[in-house]
Amino acid sequence: MASGYAKRVKEILAEHGCTFVRHGKGDHDLWQSPISNTRFVVDAKIPSRHLANAVLRQAGIRMKVE
Repeated sequence: MASGYAKRVKEILAEHGCTFVRHGKGDHDLWQSPISNTRFVVDAKIPSRHLANAVLRQAGIRMKVE
């Protein structure tokens, strides 16, 4: 997969009601989670499932990417 896990992570975030806020520096985006009520950064290229799962944890989502 060219962009790693980024596409799947963004799909999961959207399914759980997370919203895109704005583009950040470089290839990072800022997202908002209604579950954890926080903003967090999502890289455009997530190379490992460990990083993908860390992003989901920050969003308050208990689902894991395999």
